[in-house]
Amino acid sequence: MKWLCKCVVLALIGGLVYYVIEVLWRGRSHWTMAVLGGLCFVLCGLINEPMPREVPLWKQMVLCSAVITMMELAAGLILNEYLGLGIWDYSQMPFNFLGQICLPYTVLWLFLSVPAIMLDDWLRHRLFGQDCPRYRFF
Repeated sequence: MKWLCKCVVLALIGGLVYYVIEVLWRGRSHWTMAVLGGLCFVLCGLINEPMPREVPLWKQMVLCSAVITMMELAAGLILNEYLGLGIWDYSQMPFNFLGQICLPYTVLWLFLSVPAIMLDDWLRHRLFGQDCPRYRFF
């Protein structure tokens, strides 16, 4: 139960942060993006949770980018294609797949994962008393 509460708190914070970033970037968002952002935040935070908590930062970045891209594809297929909500359309972006994901945003997630990883670690330390990992790039 404690683990679930921790995940809910982190998802709410991560979802809110993602929602604000998207509004600043695009000028708009959809409530489902807060849900997706929160879920991605929790999943990315779990990457360095197994012991030892010293997964190299570059591996965390790559895994976070892959997780976010796959979650975005799944959400896009459900929300945009199946439900027809039209929340985003990357069909005009280079190297897109079904207009739901594209290489430029995958690269953006790679770099945005660094502050997300550090925010997750800081929140886990401040709110839940967890030790902060030591960061190493390699």
